Amino acid sequence: MTTLKVLSAGAVKRGVARVAAAFEKDTGCKVEIEFTPVPEVRRRIAAGEAADVVVATPAALDELAALGKIDAASRGFIGRSRMGVVIHADAPVPEITDTASFKAVLLAASQVVRNAASSGIYSEKLFDRLGLTAALGGRIVVTRTGSEIMQHVAGHPQAVGLAQISELMVMIDKGCRVKLAAPLPDEIQNMTHYDAAASAGASATAAALAKRLASPEAKKIFADTGIS
Repeated sequence: MTTLKVLSAGAVKRGVARVAAAFEKDTGCKVEIEFTPVPEVRRRIAAGEAADVVVATPAALDELAALGKIDAASRGFIGRSRMGVVIHADAPVPEITDTASFKAVLLAASQVVRNAASSGIYSEKLFDRLGLTAALGGRIVVTRTGSEIMQHVAGHPQAVGLAQISELMVMIDKGCRVKLAAPLPDEIQNMTHYDAAASAGASATAAALAKRLASPEAKKIFADTGIS
């Protein structure tokens, strides 16, 4: 049996897993998927690690394409993920309708949690832009992954996190004691785009999986998981 290895960003986990499962059923090809933050995907593939299909942000895939690591002809757009404010499952839901109310919620939190991946880098820049970095000081907590944001907030009822809504949905499905307070207000919302591509020199089956991940049918699946 043919086995394909996929190295994918974690924010699109639910959709990638569902599309891969359907691909396995249709083709009889086994698909093994590892989910990790985009910077790690980029680093590992750039360093020479083998993967048949890569799912990451356009910027990361642009870098890998320049290094000759991916097959440009197989590349396709999966969808966009939006960010939201994460709170403990038992916490009262604050009203977050604009930048001012967003800032007030963060300033009232015991801790504000972001990750070190793409969305966390955006959060870091947003804190600077809104004058929150100095105001929050040591209350800013940086985790490695999006799932760790939710795990941290679940253990700290007065904390809030900034995370991809799609990753939040995954953790809620797993029973993590968190919930979405609100998406980031439109004026500060960050939409992260994700593409899929087969690695350079990968098989036609790998290219077919990359194409399947970016197909109209797959977009319906991704939409159900918070990726639109």
